[in-house]
Amino acid sequence: MDLEQKVKLLQTIYAGALADSVFRMGNEGIFEKVTSEKKEEQIKTGKYRAAQFGIEKPDEVFLKLSELFGCANWAVESDNEDFKAEATKCMLCAITKKMGAQSPCNIFCLDPMEGMIKGIDPNYRFDVTETLWSGQKCEVNLIKEA
Repeated sequence: MDLEQKVKLLQTIYAGALADSVFRMGNEGIFEKVTSEKKEEQIKTGKYRAAQFGIEKPDEVFLKLSELFGCANWAVESDNEDFKAEATKCMLCAITKKMGAQSPCNIFCLDPMEGMIKGIDPNYRFDVTETLWSGQKCEVNLIKEA
């Protein structure tokens, strides 16, 4: 097995482990509570998390995490300081749906990304307009506010 195959296997195993945790938290009736608590934590630690990944600019959050985790195929378009990020595939979403679990989008993807972006620049509004859980794509708009 070459290095690329090993990385892809580890990415798939990781996505499966995250999906399993969503499934189990849902079965225990604690998923919403944990998601809410984790969001607060992600906002507080976002600057530190971004630095851990070597992320310095808001658009890099989507691109570097996509490259590292291989989960969603994020693409980013910019318009001056505003950004639109889209993904049309997400391994975590697909695995979690097959398990019959709740949406993993916020707890393991959108909230951590929002935390990192706001840690880099708190003046960005993070607007999720669609997710692959209920739509055809994930779409996030980052709007720079004064």
